[in-house]
Amino acid sequence: MKRVIVTGAAGFFGIHATEAFLRHGCEVVAVARPGSLHNERLYSLHSPLLSVVECDMAEIGRLPALLTENGIPVDGYDTFCHLAWAGGRNDVPAQVRNIDHSLQALRSAGELHCRLFIGAGSQAEYGETGDKVITEETETKPFSAYGAAKVSACSLTRVLASQLSVEWIWCRIFSLIGRFEPCGRMLPDLVKKLKDGEAVQLSSCEQYWDYLDADDAAEALISLMEKGTSGEIYNIANGGYRPLKEYTEKAKEIFAPDTVLHYGAPPTPFVSLKPSVKKLRDDTGFVPRISFEESLGTYENRSE
Repeated sequence: MKRVIVTGAAGFFGIHATEAFLRHGCEVVAVARPGSLHNERLYSLHSPLLSVVECDMAEIGRLPALLTENGIPVDGYDTFCHLAWAGGRNDVPAQVRNIDHSLQALRSAGELHCRLFIGAGSQAEYGETGDKVITEETETKPFSAYGAAKVSACSLTRVLASQLSVEWIWCRIFSLIGRFEPCGRMLPDLVKKLKDGEAVQLSSCEQYWDYLDADDAAEALISLMEKGTSGEIYNIANGGYRPLKEYTEKAKEIFAPDTVLHYGAPPTPFVSLKPSVKKLRDDTGFVPRISFEESLGTYENRSE
């Protein structure tokens, strides 16, 4: 049985990852922000394999001590999965703090003798790529502080992991959808307006996009833990990219078929996503199993 540590465990992706590790029989230490209302997602799991530690990321370097204080073992860990990240996309001070938190998380992983550190990167690291298919070798040209910080965290954790003799994998995660996706993002806001009968104004939606259900993304993490190659970067995406308008029209078809979607000017910057998942598939055999339509079904009775 593997022991795994997950930071950001109560967040949108974090809860899916935590559930996936538990499904695969792992003992999980879920690290969550103190006092967050989302922590109830973890406590409601009621799994004997789950331990929850509330720890601000500014204190993540103290995690080994916090485990001891909470009566949780400090040895036998296999993987440290660092998903926690905070702050606005162009909040430079917050993004700089995220870089430091990533390094502190890795130091804790080393102190706990974890075999593997998995860091969560983002499609934002690539920036504008035009009409190119995005492979892991595509040049990173982020235009946001968020994307730049992810690139920096990628490079710095890779170097530190080598110094600490910890295996390292970086996941560049593309657009996730599904349960717990927060409001303020395009798809949940679109669905809410459709269900409420509101007028919907969108960009041209001509850009290509790629949606992956968060449950599938969590399974990709499991695949990388078991079969990924240390020192490598992997795109985590569906790979079945298509024009964004096809996704919005499908949502309309399901939730409000008589509604007219109003398309406007192309967005600025014009980000078009055509991610390659060949490396992930070749190295691990991972194949997504949840369709876009099935993912949309999770929005039917959203309460948040």
